[in-house]
Amino acid sequence: MSKEKLADTVAEKLASQAGQPKPDMSCPEDLEGKVGTTTRCTLTASDGSTLGVNIKVTSVKGDRINFDAEADKTGSPAKS
Repeated sequence: MSKEKLADTVAEKLASQAGQPKPDMSCPEDLEGKVGTTTRCTLTASDGSTLGVNIKVTSVKGDRINFDAEADKTGSPAKS
């Protein structure tokens, strides 16, 4: 999965879970369709604060990659 598609999918998933608008999300690399593969993305909120999001592939079925996304409990404040 391309890093752009991954970022978009994770942002949509987190927005629906939180009942919030879709955040700005960036991922550093494409996600390999292999169970156990991990990467870390960064969510940037509208106030400029950031939050890390861990991604882990849980299953692969054909072209579909299923993964868990877990956001850090605390974020980094916006840069002044």
